[in-house]
Amino acid sequence: MSLASRRCSRTACGRAAVNTLTYVYADQTAVLGPLATYAEPHAYDLCELHSERLSAPRGWEVLRLAPDPRAQGPSTDDLLALADAVREAARPAPAPVPLHSTDDPSRGAKRGHLRVLTPTD
Repeated sequence: MSLASRRCSRTACGRAAVNTLTYVYADQTAVLGPLATYAEPHAYDLCELHSERLSAPRGWEVLRLAPDPRAQGPSTDDLLALADAVREAARPAPAPVPLHSTDDPSRGAKRGHLRVLTPTD
């Protein structure tokens, strides 16, 4: 399920999810953060309205994690890495090293310092 098609986990709410709620039972903490990349079975996706109205049980703390605005979308490093990968994939494969005049062709082709042996019949 993609991020765009996930809905609020609250009953009868059909709005788009914008945040994910998880519980840390050991610390008695409810953590509300940006929408998780994948839907998890023990996490709850919430719309903007239900995220704002969120309250935790008495004695629990609500930790609200704000998204990093610089982390939105691909970074310059991501785009450069993608361009390098495309350039690498477009390069032609290196040609095999030709047989040397002193090599015996019946023993296989020589590629650099390795020799490819052919099965003998």
